[in-house]
Amino acid sequence: MIRVVLVDDQTLVRSGIRGLLDLTDDIRVVAEAEDGVGARQVLAQHGADVLLLDVRMPGCGGIELLRAPGCALPPAIVLTTFDDEDALFEAMRLGARGFVLKDISLERLADGIRAVAAGGTLFRPALTERIRASFERGPAAPGATPGYAPAGPLTQRETDVLALMAAGLSNAEIGVHLGASEGTVKNHVSSILSKLGVRDRVRAVLRGIELSLI
Repeated sequence: MIRVVLVDDQTLVRSGIRGLLDLTDDIRVVAEAEDGVGARQVLAQHGADVLLLDVRMPGCGGIELLRAPGCALPPAIVLTTFDDEDALFEAMRLGARGFVLKDISLERLADGIRAVAAGGTLFRPALTERIRASFERGPAAPGATPGYAPAGPLTQRETDVLALMAAGLSNAEIGVHLGASEGTVKNHVSSILSKLGVRDRVRAVLRGIELSLI
């Protein structure tokens, strides 16, 4: 069973998301909080595999919680009701594993939670297109390195893997899609991180978009 902690300041939103996830066989909301402070308290009491985290909340919002020093969090999917590119950039920079609008379907949200719980990400193509557009319009996202060039060119297969990472697929799912073993995909991912000079998948996706590799 995938254990989820849900953090949102709106009671109706929490109730709705919990009710939807209760319809699945393998995902359960084990605790709720209405802000980042409450989230830290319930996380200390309940084990969680995934954190569903609202961006904008009074007091301590989602970004503030992700930014808090010494705060060990489970993999986070950031929720919002509006299209906030600044929040997307910051959440990704701070290590969020996904970013979705609250009107996402149950099927896609459940699939995203499963992917993130398995070590993947939930940054769907529509979102990466908005990130790319933002890079083309103006300054790079926080944490980006202006003028950075890869340590070496990505192979076509590595580029394919990076694109599937951006679509939110786990290593196992990428392997199925490309007809490769999960171990081979892991090797490709390690090579991508090394060549792009980043330490995790989220930053690899950001760097790949910045460099127009995907």
